[in-house]
Amino acid sequence: MTNHSNFINKGATYIGRAFFICAAALRPMAFGGLVSAAAIIGTAHADQSASQTAQTAQTATAATSVSDVVPRLTDADVVFLGEVHDNPAHHTAQAEIVAALAPAAVVWEMITPAQAAGLTPDLLQDGPALAEALDWAQSGWPEFALYQPVFAAGHGAAQVGALVPRAETRRAMEQGVARFFGAEAAAYGLTEPLPEAEQAAREADQLANHCNAMPAEMLPVLVDLQRLRDAALARGVVTALAQLTDGIADQPRAQVVVITGNGHARLDRGAPAALRLARPDLKIVALGQSEGGQIDGVFDVLLDAPPVSRPDPCLAFQ
Repeated sequence: MTNHSNFINKGATYIGRAFFICAAALRPMAFGGLVSAAAIIGTAHADQSASQTAQTAQTATAATSVSDVVPRLTDADVVFLGEVHDNPAHHTAQAEIVAALAPAAVVWEMITPAQAAGLTPDLLQDGPALAEALDWAQSGWPEFALYQPVFAAGHGAAQVGALVPRAETRRAMEQGVARFFGAEAAAYGLTEPLPEAEQAAREADQLANHCNAMPAEMLPVLVDLQRLRDAALARGVVTALAQLTDGIADQPRAQVVVITGNGHARLDRGAPAALRLARPDLKIVALGQSEGGQIDGVFDVLLDAPPVSRPDPCLAFQ
């Protein structure tokens, strides 16, 4: 199987000139249909690479249950909780871990800073009202029922959004992600090009992750946007820690939990790597959640769940 978890902005309607180049290069398809396919692909499969699985097995500790995971996370300053976006078991595990850790802040890949600013403890526990407040039905993410228990579990924590808004993604593509990110771009590694071999590997991953349907000129853009989203998540953590230091959240310990896809949670190239550049003083622990033992990337702890039955999203590109 192929991972499709990293598609940009999970169904955003307008994501810039390069995506329109991509759309034109594909077989004739209504653009709305292409976007819908992108949203499906964004939640479809856990990463599955034999070589990376072997590397992960040597690096990560396999856990058999949430009760086995929690003790491995308690001493961390920042805990990344990966997921395959449409796997219910992964969200159940996230909710149980958040409830057990009782972090001071939760950083979300799925919501923007503006959306997070409007959240209250009561709203976080009211599923229908929260879904409406976040306009979840139009977000492109899987059904809200999967995420509601995670929001509710963290109702006592400060909430920080790290999603780059749809309208801003096009600007990032036109300006370049470093310029778009601003003065802090260097701190999170965005001003430095990737080593040639890593750039090539990431572009190959993006091509495979998107059903081999992307034109070559789109691949560097996808890599850049993935790096931007990693940096945005890392900056969300730094923002959360700054808020906690300023006393915005009255918690005994300033632990931050990040809810994100496995691709952003991986230690070797995801948001933890960007965060280490900006805050090398932090102790970071990353949980990867696999499906049927398959996952791509390097993590500290792995928790497995059965694969979700889903149609092949690549059929939409044929």
